[in-house]
Amino acid sequence: MEALRFVWNDSLARYDFGPGHPMTPDRLELTTRLCRELGLLSHAGVHVTDADPVPDPVLATVHTEPYLEAVRAASVGGRSRAGRAAGAFGLGTDDVPVFRGMHEASARIVGGTLDVALAVWNGEAGHGINIAGGMHHAMPERASGFCVYNDLAIAVRALLRAGAQRVAYVDVDVHHGDGMERIFWDDPRVLTVSLHETGEALFPGSGHPGQLGGPGAEGTAVNVALPPGTGDAGWLRAFHAVVPPLVRAFQPQILISQHGCDTHELDPLGHLTLSVDAQRAVGIAVHELAHELCAGRWVGVGGGGYAVVEVVPRAWAHLVGIAAHHAVEPSAEVPEPWRRHVRELFGLRAPRFMTDGAPVSWREWSGGGDPSDAVDRAVAETRHAVFPRHGLDPLAG
Repeated sequence: MEALRFVWNDSLARYDFGPGHPMTPDRLELTTRLCRELGLLSHAGVHVTDADPVPDPVLATVHTEPYLEAVRAASVGGRSRAGRAAGAFGLGTDDVPVFRGMHEASARIVGGTLDVALAVWNGEAGHGINIAGGMHHAMPERASGFCVYNDLAIAVRALLRAGAQRVAYVDVDVHHGDGMERIFWDDPRVLTVSLHETGEALFPGSGHPGQLGGPGAEGTAVNVALPPGTGDAGWLRAFHAVVPPLVRAFQPQILISQHGCDTHELDPLGHLTLSVDAQRAVGIAVHELAHELCAGRWVGVGGGGYAVVEVVPRAWAHLVGIAAHHAVEPSAEVPEPWRRHVRELFGLRAPRFMTDGAPVSWREWSGGGDPSDAVDRAVAETRHAVFPRHGLDPLAG
């Protein structure tokens, strides 16, 4: 069995909204290059696999036929070819400009996430990583937030068809995982947990603690909405106060996590103030949960992250190292060939170390938290809304 199946081929870089768009494929290419320079993809048991576009019937397990037709039309001839109704499908906006080949590029990302998810479920691989995946905003009938097809939802639907009875999805992107929540709103077999900056301050404006899931699935939608400015200690406190207890109570058979690193203090789109070190710590925690609860069955994907040189490659290289069981030490130096490549390509000075030098520590939750602390109030609101539905005490440590 492969220890890690990692998705990459150069075709994944064709998911490209054009110059100036935050979702540049440079993020993916730089991450993969850094993983190679660190030797992460050369370890025994690590298999790098291609991603092939999935056919329309697979996309139709989540997306509507009119939407698929609109994406196909826009892929060939731009917004005008998609028709006047393109805007109704979320296409041709500043967030989701149309580009030639958009359908195939988006379907290829789905193919990568679907491949690793089924490989992990079928016992062909222990863990799976697709850094190009994580399109958690895409809705069944429209594009949203840089996301065209929801690779995660399609993979979860495939896992359910393959026999999975309980799938846990954990999302630590700075933005609420609204597409995943909506798609599985009424499905008690899927736990969606989103730890994000409050929708009162950030797109998509949703993800409030009172959003709990539909009839028969109450408590399977979980939202921790954190105040702007939340840093490492508060974010880690919130994560550990909510995610492990709920995932343990749910007892999933497979764990899927979205690791958008736009929570970092340098990210231009969010307002949290995290370090790469905190992001690494959560990757380790999710990995440990997978081994504790799911016989190691874990799929990780990328997502947001727009500090293209300073943050994304290091954050996701740490994720790959954790999944390969060869975690990169924070004190490790960023390989000079990679730093030289960054200088030559972008004229920028790359980070020298795999750490931001931030201490990784947090206070364990107990007794309901501190009501004068904004982070604690957010955590307490989530725990009070959700924990009793899983037989948990919202005030317990």
